[in-house]
Amino acid sequence: MNTTRWMLSQSLVLGLCVSTAAAQDAYQARMWQPGSVRQVAYDYGDYYGDYYANEEAADDTQAAPVPVSSNTYSAATTATTGGCSSCGSCNSCGSCGSCSSCGDCGCGDCGCGSSCEWCNLGDAWELCPATDCQPITIGGWLQGGYHNKPTPLSTTYGELLSFNDVPNHFNAHQMWMYAAKEADGSNGLDWGFRFDGMYGTDAQKTQAFGQPTGWDTQWDNGVYGWAIPQAYVELAAGDLSVIAGHFFTLVGYEVVPATGNFFYSHALTMFNSEPFTHTGVLATYTASDSVTLYGGWTAGWDTGFTQYQDGSMFLGGAGLTLTDDLTFTYILYAGNLGWRGDDGYGHSMVLNANVTDKWNYVLQSDYVRSDQTQDDDISINQYLFYTVNDCLAVGGRMEWWQDDGESHYECTGGVNLRAHANFIVRPEIRHDWNPHNNFDQTTFGIDGILTF
Repeated sequence: MNTTRWMLSQSLVLGLCVSTAAAQDAYQARMWQPGSVRQVAYDYGDYYGDYYANEEAADDTQAAPVPVSSNTYSAATTATTGGCSSCGSCNSCGSCGSCSSCGDCGCGDCGCGSSCEWCNLGDAWELCPATDCQPITIGGWLQGGYHNKPTPLSTTYGELLSFNDVPNHFNAHQMWMYAAKEADGSNGLDWGFRFDGMYGTDAQKTQAFGQPTGWDTQWDNGVYGWAIPQAYVELAAGDLSVIAGHFFTLVGYEVVPATGNFFYSHALTMFNSEPFTHTGVLATYTASDSVTLYGGWTAGWDTGFTQYQDGSMFLGGAGLTLTDDLTFTYILYAGNLGWRGDDGYGHSMVLNANVTDKWNYVLQSDYVRSDQTQDDDISINQYLFYTVNDCLAVGGRMEWWQDDGESHYECTGGVNLRAHANFIVRPEIRHDWNPHNNFDQTTFGIDGILTF
């Protein structure tokens, strides 16, 4: 019965939860971060507002090996074929002139007022973009949302066992600001930095909770708090880049910043089987157009600038561009994981395929073990996305996550609706179940993100 239920749910996601990671490309095309601190298989572009939007306007490829988006839809496309018989002399395309009085002749016309394409995002507004004279970018975003039940494994209000653990309230999840300078090694040695600060209900899960005190762990105010998830410097020369400080992990597919995810809620795998941040040194080497290598040392999982419980581990891996539409990423870590346990090993494998210019499929599998045997986890996650246009995308996620032999399942279907280049709304319905304890729960959630 459980097997049949799982298979039916899997079919539901791949058929009903149909979605868009090509939409993720459209949504995230303006979000950029140095590849050395970005989940390298993530095909959203990146998740930091309009960071270096000017550079991306000229070249929309990414530093990390990810599939090149085949989405060519313009945010303000209008009909340019057919005639405009009811407007008399208004029969030429590309120039308003006397056509301005004709208005819109309907879908299929070639006039200036055409509304055949309803999606018009406008231009994204940036707080302080980098320029030739001023290389520092300052930006951020505001994320607020509502969900009617806590996301498992959270069961009670504000217990910190999931990001969405404050149900039936409006949550100011992330009020985020960052300042950054890109290290561009294409012309020799260059330097850069990044500093991120945030306030909200997500802060306590984003702090350096892998150490009991220090860094940002004491900045709480009820279910709200402050966090500094990134503070690092960077040196780049040629194809090599090295960062040192506090930075986001390479592990996994979903990310902490709300702007980097299709869904409002997170996978169980992301919250329970992956680190969020590290403190240490990490190098990125672009060996070729299709191979990027990563390697470095960190003080374990989720630490600030304190080596908790002698945490010391290797973090590295490789990102491979197999074809123009297919990438594979393998990230591993091994050693003393700090709060997660000694003698640890874990990896995350992500296969990302642009099936067509509108369909995108992602397959992820994580594994982690340590001397704390109750923390042996394994998972298989599948994502399917469908891009309608630049304004609308739908998506589905199906997850099997096993913690020390106990299986958990979740299925999520959602929509991304972009009302403007700076604003997106993400409603979703999620169903969680656990055959081991007969747990079943369906959750509705919706949030909005305003970037600047």
